[in-house]
Amino acid sequence: MGTRDDIEQLGKRIGEAIVGQESMIERLLLGLLSNGHLLVEGLPGLAKTRAIKSMAKNLDAQLSRIQFTPDLLPSDITGSEVYFTEGGKGEFRFQQGPVFANLILADEVNRAPAKVQSALLEAMEERQVTVGGASHELPDLFMVMATQNPIEQEGTYPLPEAQLDRFLMHIQVDYPDAKSEAEIMRLVRSEETAAAAKAKSDEKLAQAAVFSARKEISAVTVSSAIEDYIVALVMATRYPDKLDKDLAKWIQVGISPRGVIGLDKVSRAHAWLKGRDFVTPDDVQATVHDVFRHRLVLSYEAHAGGTTANQVVDRIVQQVAVA
Repeated sequence: MGTRDDIEQLGKRIGEAIVGQESMIERLLLGLLSNGHLLVEGLPGLAKTRAIKSMAKNLDAQLSRIQFTPDLLPSDITGSEVYFTEGGKGEFRFQQGPVFANLILADEVNRAPAKVQSALLEAMEERQVTVGGASHELPDLFMVMATQNPIEQEGTYPLPEAQLDRFLMHIQVDYPDAKSEAEIMRLVRSEETAAAAKAKSDEKLAQAAVFSARKEISAVTVSSAIEDYIVALVMATRYPDKLDKDLAKWIQVGISPRGVIGLDKVSRAHAWLKGRDFVTPDDVQATVHDVFRHRLVLSYEAHAGGTTANQVVDRIVQQVAVA
């Protein structure tokens, strides 16, 4: 119970710095608890970077920010071997790149070409970096949080499917409402004058609390009926013609096995956050959009008709019977 209180407190403290984005904050916590990577998408200025920085500020973890640009090189992320001379002798030593931290903020990840984006692949999947034939382990607490601008914007390179699949969740961030906008103005104004806010931020949640929470989440019960429901949702994306004619027209490629694993993990974390030790269909439905939307490959017909991944997932949830 104490561990859940700690995690809830972390969410509240992040919320003190972010107004009108409660859903994004909850999903950041779900990603942290599920030991997965997050892709956060939204227009510039919607507090994506601020939210991730706020999490790092309130967690006893090292944050590394990488600004992705068209001229970035893979070695700028992973690190490289550097030649050192000492006492007349020279040798190559590995110099760690910014990826060797607990929380990696990959800012505007789709501003860089595919070769640079793929430099994150091994780190995200294997939790290690291989340079010059030697593997270098990453920290136990390791999470990549990539932000991207909407694909339609000029100067962006869409992420390849292989990399998208490695993100546990794809979080979409929308504009806050009018009331929240007024609160944002007041919050920023108060931050400019208040010194008290700095004193609060000195208290940080220990990494051990996150590992304890993950252990408790692994014990959350998933009944066979819920397992069948998760599998049915995934199978609906692979064989849509068995379910609905429109779905068959919209979906080109369905969800991979990583989607099954991801939905199971995030559903358990969601149930735990809500104070339960078992998963309900509500937990699955609350998280299925974030787990599925970036894994679905939509057909030309769907794109031409303006059908979004969210609408496709909505239809799947409507059509698949709750176990």
